[in-house]
Amino acid sequence: MSDYQHRARKRFGQNFLHDAGVIHRILRAIHAREGEHMLEIGPGQGALTEGLLNSGAQLDVIELDRDLVPILQHQFGNNPRFRLNQGDALKFDFNQLQAAPHSLRVVGNLPYNISTPLIFHLLSNAALIRDMHFMLQKEVVERLAAEPGGGDWGRLSIMVQYHCRVEHLFNVGPGAFNPPPKVDSAIVRLVPHEVLPHPAKDHHLLERVVREAFNQRRKTLRNTLKNLLPAAAIEAAGVDGSLRPEQLDLAAFVRLADKLAEQPNAD
Repeated sequence: MSDYQHRARKRFGQNFLHDAGVIHRILRAIHAREGEHMLEIGPGQGALTEGLLNSGAQLDVIELDRDLVPILQHQFGNNPRFRLNQGDALKFDFNQLQAAPHSLRVVGNLPYNISTPLIFHLLSNAALIRDMHFMLQKEVVERLAAEPGGGDWGRLSIMVQYHCRVEHLFNVGPGAFNPPPKVDSAIVRLVPHEVLPHPAKDHHLLERVVREAFNQRRKTLRNTLKNLLPAAAIEAAGVDGSLRPEQLDLAAFVRLADKLAEQPNAD
């Protein structure tokens, strides 16, 4: 163990994983293998890092907290398969890791305040990524894995499922962390589709349609999308304009976005 001590910082949203049983279960779910290229975001005090390195994988880590850098270097710096990148994962250029297409396996115990923007940042690099395993707030995982028709189905579910297969693996109670968070956590697996099941003509227009639709999720699509699509265009996309947005599946949103792409003023 290191001689260095570090206290979790509120401003970084740090809750360090310490439960050996949970750590082992996460490592089993990830199942890193020799020769694979792993990327750990926010290794903290290295709870998962040691197990990932023991697999024989090549491991890059990204850590924002400068005070943790000497702790991590002290523990793992002598391992030639360990490389530390100090910085903000939200601004990180993943191309600098020189990963082969569909090879990078991403792992992270993500602070709740950055989890959604970070997932979208990673999805913009989906061509590099083979899979992602994250510890997130349980309610975020429930939204990621949601199905149409329920209250959890929304912008996050649709835009992540456009890119990935989502699996809610298991839940983790607050006692597994130090300090314990005020919420339950869960482990999710995201696997980018090699071929998108419902490709949109314009991904940005899909984002726009989904954002507009869910801005007022209790209203009908005819109302929420009236600034983007006339009622006739919604019907022409094979969608009932009297439905609420949470009643539509991903394929229907893609049809709406493609119909918007045909409109003369779409940009």
